[in-house]
Amino acid sequence: MSVALTSPAAAGPLHQQEPLRVMLVDDSVVIRGMISRWLGSEPDIVVAASLRTGREAVNQLERINPDIAVLDIEMPELDGISALPLLLAKKRNLVVIMASTLTRRNAEISFKALSLGASDYIPKPESTREAGAAETFRHDLVQKIRHLGARARRYASHPVAPAFAPALRDVTHRAPPVAHPTAPVVKRNFSQQNPRVLLIGSSTGGPQALMSMVADIGPVIDRFPVLITQHMPPTFTTILAEHLARASNRPAREAIDGEAVKPGHIYLAPGGRHMRVVRHGAEAVVALDDGPPVNFCKPAVDPLFSSAIDVWQGSVLAVILTGMGSDGMRGGKDIVAAGGSVIAQDEATSVVWGMPGAAAHAGICSAVLPLNQIAPKLVRLFSGDRS
Repeated sequence: MSVALTSPAAAGPLHQQEPLRVMLVDDSVVIRGMISRWLGSEPDIVVAASLRTGREAVNQLERINPDIAVLDIEMPELDGISALPLLLAKKRNLVVIMASTLTRRNAEISFKALSLGASDYIPKPESTREAGAAETFRHDLVQKIRHLGARARRYASHPVAPAFAPALRDVTHRAPPVAHPTAPVVKRNFSQQNPRVLLIGSSTGGPQALMSMVADIGPVIDRFPVLITQHMPPTFTTILAEHLARASNRPAREAIDGEAVKPGHIYLAPGGRHMRVVRHGAEAVVALDDGPPVNFCKPAVDPLFSSAIDVWQGSVLAVILTGMGSDGMRGGKDIVAAGGSVIAQDEATSVVWGMPGAAAHAGICSAVLPLNQIAPKLVRLFSGDRS
């Protein structure tokens, strides 16, 4: 057993300036050592424990008292998916980030973990010797820990806040977050042009939000094409497309380069490739490319959003869902400048109000809505109702 403990924070309310306490749970000593070094160099993060099995994590949770657990899927004694509900039963507001290699089985398990209360997932690089892959993993992990941990602490300090874990079943029913002084959100009127395509961008918390939303926009999908960019690696997007097809009861799959974009279908940007749309004669077609990351992401939302105006001009309606960073904001500006409209998910129902918050504060949104109000609004807008 490999355990490295720091003393838990003193009893009483957590303060924003205290480092976030992370519990690493992975049977690979190499992975634990690498992540410990990375997180140890961050001033606002401390590795509270480094453990090799899910059983150790469950048994020592109260003593360690972490804010975040980075939980491997495949471990001896007790694997990650089995340890997850036991950890959340002991600490309801624990942020759990599932870590796994890019296999179909692990992708499926990661999606199951999200439905059981995991906050997010992160794919581990195939080889830690690949500098680019390791650096991307480091960047993504630190950002997830920082943003998810900070939000969980805000909820923990609010006496009526529910458990933070964003399970699909309760993602639309969270209490409002603790108030923070922010610039007022200025909304603009919806476009007077009838929308002819629905574009959606999402990141952290996106899979749960997408599955909830597409289940309620059947009338839109039946008459108009729906294109989605979710920040997600290969294999994971394959599984997400299958989940979206089941949730919507409509055709949904990873987009194919050069295929025509048709009503009645959901097109998902494949992991590792940007998705754009271009006009080919009278048709709109998918254009995939292997260019560099945009906003640290590949696929990224901005390329899809910006390309759509060359095909549909001002008849574009875009939705920006939960996610870290600001991807989608620049593309949203292009859509609005061309005469289209943008809707953002509100802060209370977002796992992270980065992407939708950036769009809202940029003044490009015609509505900022809770997740469970977005689908009904879309159905009305695509039916010609501008109210």
